Amino acid sequence: MSRDDATASVDNNRSADPQAKSRAPARRRGGLNGTGPNHAAHGLNGGQFAHLPEPVLAHIFQLLASSSPRDLCSVSLVNKNWHDVADSILYKDVLFAKPEHHLVFGESLTRRERRGSAIHFASLEYPTSELAHLSLNGHIANTHYTPEHFDSLSRTISTMSNLQELEISVPVTMLHGIGALFNGPFDLACLKSCSLHYQCPDDAYWDLRENIHIFAHPTLETLYIRRAKLDYRGFDFIERPHQLPLRQLHLIECDISDDALGDVLELPKALQEFVMTQSAEPTPELEESSDNMGDYIVALRSQCESLETISIDFPTMGSRRPLRMRDFEALKMLRINWDWQLFGKSSKKPRLDSFGVPPHLERLEFFNELGTDDEVMELLDYLIQTSDVAAKAVNTNPVEPINKKLARLRPLLPRNRRDSYTITLA
Repeated sequence: MSRDDATASVDNNRSADPQAKSRAPARRRGGLNGTGPNHAAHGLNGGQFAHLPEPVLAHIFQLLASSSPRDLCSVSLVNKNWHDVADSILYKDVLFAKPEHHLVFGESLTRRERRGSAIHFASLEYPTSELAHLSLNGHIANTHYTPEHFDSLSRTISTMSNLQELEISVPVTMLHGIGALFNGPFDLACLKSCSLHYQCPDDAYWDLRENIHIFAHPTLETLYIRRAKLDYRGFDFIERPHQLPLRQLHLIECDISDDALGDVLELPKALQEFVMTQSAEPTPELEESSDNMGDYIVALRSQCESLETISIDFPTMGSRRPLRMRDFEALKMLRINWDWQLFGKSSKKPRLDSFGVPPHLERLEFFNELGTDDEVMELLDYLIQTSDVAAKAVNTNPVEPINKKLARLRPLLPRNRRDSYTITLA
């Protein structure tokens, strides 16, 4: 039996070649099945090899795929059993680097519909320029959807019934079609991790409302969203699922209203990690985001019993009052830009309260230099010295010596690519 035309990329994220020709059927020789005239000349008993248990055969094919996927394609031509085992390996991880890849792969599904169920990881990454010569709303085989309601890319993704990880970085013209996938009860029923980014003209923010149902996905645990915007309405639907398994939420360079954030964070059962970043000079200008750090801490309060890590890398965000975080009982690490974002900027008005330290906080990381505000520096120094009341214990030095020490050492590099100054509480 022959392999289909070149489709998506195979394991190790190797892209398919849309121009490749279909392979001709391979001749079976006696060395493989033990029935040919040259069987006696082969040292290996082909009959025993052909009857290996499927897990053992899959392990051998996996080793072959890591060194030469093309050889595995050839081996899959031997018989139907080997073809099925090889398919589950060749199509486990796929990368669509060009629109032609998912179009050709979609064509192959008309001949082998179960192939989509073999995919566990899919990545779609190509720029807007790649779509100029293609029509993505053409006829779709074996579907009742009309082209204007469901594009071929969404149809292709919907066939991946066992998909666990999905990475999308495509032009914004595909925003609505892909968003329809997250609003269906049966599509992507095994999805665990998702990354969303739609490329807009002039690097504008894309509208997260078109994909808002991703927050209600029943199996999703990790969500990365890049350069999206969401207004105050949030998840304003009558049907509101609860107790969802989302554990990690990363908002990268997004323009998100604090009201909308608080609304969608009522859906997860126990969020453990929250990350929000923005550049020092946002472009275009932010329209929905609040300029007060305290507003986002309030938005996170619905997850205060489960959050273990909070990272807010937002250099331009102010802080009018000290943060109140004593309710965040599970919090162990807090990362922010400035020390004055904890206590609020100094003003002519007297301070009536101080930073409410989470009871189990172990680490404070600052992405910018400490001590730019003398009054705040004194408050942080006092907090460290009296931490037996505010936190369990503190093993560090006052703020000014910390800055001098860090000036001589290389700063730590946290996960979001910025240098940081760290205070350890343990």
